[in-house]
Amino acid sequence: MIECAVWWSEPVLESEAMLALLDPPERIRYDSYRRVEDRRRFLTGRVLAKTVAADRLGLSPDAIHFDATCTDCGKQHGPVRVPDAELGLSISHAGDRVGVAATSGAAVGLDVEAVGRPVDDSLIAYALNSAEHATLPSAPEARTQAFFTFWTRKEAVMKATGRGLRIPLRSLVLSKATEPARLLTSDDSALSPHTTRMADLDPGPGYRAAVAVITTDEIDITERWWSPASSESRQ
Repeated sequence: MIECAVWWSEPVLESEAMLALLDPPERIRYDSYRRVEDRRRFLTGRVLAKTVAADRLGLSPDAIHFDATCTDCGKQHGPVRVPDAELGLSISHAGDRVGVAATSGAAVGLDVEAVGRPVDDSLIAYALNSAEHATLPSAPEARTQAFFTFWTRKEAVMKATGRGLRIPLRSLVLSKATEPARLLTSDDSALSPHTTRMADLDPGPGYRAAVAVITTDEIDITERWWSPASSESRQ
């Protein structure tokens, strides 16, 4: 059994103590965001991830330094990892939700999406193959909810590989939105149903989220909320 812990937070207000946890490349990214809400989501994701990593590795958050090297361009905007540590991490954020998923080494991908934005036919055609498209409900609200269930599952799986959208969304066939999350088939060699485990999550009303772990074992998911003031969780 692979344990996967997921932590949720709302975007936090900036403080000197939290900003001090950012390494120079992270501070550059933080400063590059023009909108306050984007800066807060980025800051919350990094601080939460460093807090989770520190707790699991028996360190203090200021001792955690991420390598986020992009395999395409070499810049520091790829998935985060702690060098030489048996720790899998994934960060995702949307709207007023920031999440971090952690495992003891297994590759993990997390995705959260706000479901308030419209879903048109072009977006559905881009993300879903014909088999998945055929399962969508006709009622608009139910259709939107089902679409984002598919979307977050696919994003989580692709993030777990470290390749992201370099894997075509339509190359993956997933179980129906009303069924437990499973990868049924994949046209991409980076993914196989035999080595992929998935689960839908509960980030609260107005959001959909999913997590994927690259493993042949079953996964045990826990979800908690994080408070930066106390660093304590609440179920």
